[in-house]
Amino acid sequence: MLRGDITAAIRNAVMNELAEVGYGRLSIEAVARRAGVGKTAIYRRWSNKLEMVLEIVSAVAERSVPMPDTGSFAGDLQLLMFIVSKALQHRIASQIIPDLMAEAARNPKIAETLQRALRTHQQAVGEKIVGQAVTRGELPANTNPDLAVDLMLGPLYWRLAVSRTPIDDDYLEHLSTAVLGALRASGSTS
Repeated sequence: MLRGDITAAIRNAVMNELAEVGYGRLSIEAVARRAGVGKTAIYRRWSNKLEMVLEIVSAVAERSVPMPDTGSFAGDLQLLMFIVSKALQHRIASQIIPDLMAEAARNPKIAETLQRALRTHQQAVGEKIVGQAVTRGELPANTNPDLAVDLMLGPLYWRLAVSRTPIDDDYLEHLSTAVLGALRASGSTS
């Protein structure tokens, strides 16, 4: 296997192990076995389990979600909610996210890493989608991008990652209508 292939196999193995057994029971041995590599291949890349998991999960969390540009805030909002809801319902993500949130409550290093990754994503969404809507005159000039993103994505995280309640397309449509109305009415000032 080439070096890049080995790293990809390890990353894939980590994500699958996290989904199956959680962070607490994840072991370097199990990751190596699943990846089809020796433990030394892992230790050449990361010095311990925490470092390995944080780097791999951060890379996944920081991957840019495609930023819609449908020409309208309503269209962008609906498409973004659809993309994020599908990502949160993914078989692996739906197992890993709750587990890592629980670990973050016990481990400040995990909490800090997750917050940094999520904050980076939130700022990108705010700058792009909310910024475009303000420029087009669809949202008030004083719209707070951070609060807007909280309103746009917070209910999806709550529903899919915390309460684990299924959603359908009607839910996304009603949620986007409610968020749009709230942002237009309040100006989302902080």
